[in-house]
Amino acid sequence: MKHKTTLLAIGLAAIIGAQAYNASAQPQPLKEGVPSGPSIDNYFTPSTADAMKPDDQGFIRRWLLLDPISKPNRSNTVFTDSYLREAFAKEYFPNQLTVLPKAGSKIKVMVEKQPPVNLQAGRPMMPPPEQKPIIEKATLEWHAFDSKLFNVKLFRLATGLNKDRYGVLFWAVTVINCDEDMNVRLAVGSNSASMWWLDGKEVLLLSGDRRMVVDDCVSPIISLKKGKNILRGAVINGPGMSDFCVRFLDLDGKPVTNYTITNK
Repeated sequence: MKHKTTLLAIGLAAIIGAQAYNASAQPQPLKEGVPSGPSIDNYFTPSTADAMKPDDQGFIRRWLLLDPISKPNRSNTVFTDSYLREAFAKEYFPNQLTVLPKAGSKIKVMVEKQPPVNLQAGRPMMPPPEQKPIIEKATLEWHAFDSKLFNVKLFRLATGLNKDRYGVLFWAVTVINCDEDMNVRLAVGSNSASMWWLDGKEVLLLSGDRRMVVDDCVSPIISLKKGKNILRGAVINGPGMSDFCVRFLDLDGKPVTNYTITNK
């Protein structure tokens, strides 16, 4: 009898453990107002009105960053040149390649709805292939942040703001102020793919499933004009982390630092 009781107890414990495991493995919805990762303060500080210089290595740390736009992708292997050009050409919000947003301003976009986030996995949850995407309206906000690191941690931005972090597209904008005309090259590393524009003109495309590497891709020679120049980028990612680093190099490959950075 004692033997049977012991077996019964073991069986019940196994069932309870399995149920607990299954419950923890289920997708967990994001809870409004509750950050789902480390504090955003570990990676960013709010931008000030004062102009900022690039850091000693020339990296640009001041950015206007939009809440992530939902664009589910189970894998980063789809990020071919043709896919990216189509994805980045889509108009998510008016004048997206010319507008200079203001911190705190909000926009409404039509996006593909994502299933609840699986916080135990590094991949976005995806609906069955036969299910048509559900399109919904989302309100996204622009944030003015200075990165504490040379690389801008987009994944930490998303988790710190309690937003979707997998299967997303990020927009970043900054203003480069020059005292004179300069010929430079734009050097970018991003995780995953990205595209970059200067004053509305494409200067660099990083395609494929890639990790962020400093100066991973470098543009042809471009001109920074005297006065205000608007640099913007779009970074897209499916599973995994997201970040980028950006700087200008002179024609000898050395970091350019003789300009200021603002968000207006």
